[in-house]
Amino acid sequence: MKNFSRLTGISVVIANMVGTGVFTSLGFQLLGIQSYFVLMMLWFVGGLTALCGALSYAEFGANLPRSGGEYNFLGRLYHPCAGFISGWVSATVGFAAPVALAAMTFGAYLSAVFPEIPRTFSAVSLVVALTMIHCLSRRASSNVQLIFTALKILLILLFCVVIFIWGKAPQSISLMPNLGDEKLLFSGAFAVSLIYVNYAYTGWNAVTYVISELDSPQRNLPVVLLIGTVTVMLIYLLLNFTFLSATPISSLEGKLEIGVVVADYALGDTAGKTMGAVLALLLISTVSAMTMAGPRVLQVIGQDFRVFGWLSKVNKADIPTTAIIFQSSLAILFIISATFESVLVFSSFVLGVNTLFSVIGVFILRYKKLNIEGAYRTFAYPLAPAIYLGVTLWTLIYVLISKPQEGGMGILIIAVGGLIYLLSRKAGDAAIKKGNQ
Repeated sequence: MKNFSRLTGISVVIANMVGTGVFTSLGFQLLGIQSYFVLMMLWFVGGLTALCGALSYAEFGANLPRSGGEYNFLGRLYHPCAGFISGWVSATVGFAAPVALAAMTFGAYLSAVFPEIPRTFSAVSLVVALTMIHCLSRRASSNVQLIFTALKILLILLFCVVIFIWGKAPQSISLMPNLGDEKLLFSGAFAVSLIYVNYAYTGWNAVTYVISELDSPQRNLPVVLLIGTVTVMLIYLLLNFTFLSATPISSLEGKLEIGVVVADYALGDTAGKTMGAVLALLLISTVSAMTMAGPRVLQVIGQDFRVFGWLSKVNKADIPTTAIIFQSSLAILFIISATFESVLVFSSFVLGVNTLFSVIGVFILRYKKLNIEGAYRTFAYPLAPAIYLGVTLWTLIYVLISKPQEGGMGILIIAVGGLIYLLSRKAGDAAIKKGNQ
């Protein structure tokens, strides 16, 4: 298989997005918001924001078609330093942290069914197994991705159908707004909850990391991003309606394994454990998709910067095995050394900054007249990018206010990326100068 098909691209988007966030974040949101209307609006606003971002990224990908995602876009539109920092963020946080979170959630769900299996052990084992598979060939990567993404969608639909048909004591909920809901929509609690929702939607840009390996990217990329993002938004709205209608709020508040709690309450202990095992399977495709996409960013960095040339090494099947192993090693380090919530908030902030500057770039792209004639242009420009920028900036400000430690760590990671760029440039210039002597 020479390139990834459009269907594989859509599966990468869906698999990257549907995973940790939607099955863990509702419990945190309920600590500050208990209005059904506002909770569903959270997921709608998050989906609309992701869609606006995807529409903007489709223009980048169609006009700047090279693997690397934000690393490629920011380096071309701003300065190589901006691209490097973005690549550094992707290398250290952008994929390794979500891989760790998805694997940690997999371990949590699996241990809820099989208490004798340690969470950390199952999480690390999943990362190691998928790392080995993705180091084999593109065909192996593509087949694993398609199979587990299709399985993910089917199992989610099955979960919702089973809960609605056989669930006991369904909750009577109304999605109509109540008095005071308009204040909640613009409150700090909504903004903080949106951090978790935006994390759940993270991954809508995943296919831009493998543009060079996508069939006819100028034609297929906009379709892949649009179909993938809209599909996920519909899945998220259905899932959260299912969670809220099947289980009392008091049983969900502050809980991490939302799916298991809902299944236990609605179906009983035995059926609940079965559904917990089913939900654990969903997370395999999430870890797989990020293990497939992320190392391509590291590979491009290795091609562009001599200091990191070792990351560009490929095997006989032209797979960036060194980059895959490096990213998976970082993910395992997160798994064994950090808490779930700290990794989630920290990575959400850094990724939010990354995509914020990327979407600003759509205006720079047009100002510099880098558009290719006939290539895709952002639908509803400039409204779509403006919506994304407004919502993202709002949530980033609230992260700094409410979670200053995680926000500060995010800023530190970005600053370290800039410092490493300067040092690598100096080392590269020195090597060139020595070679000319």
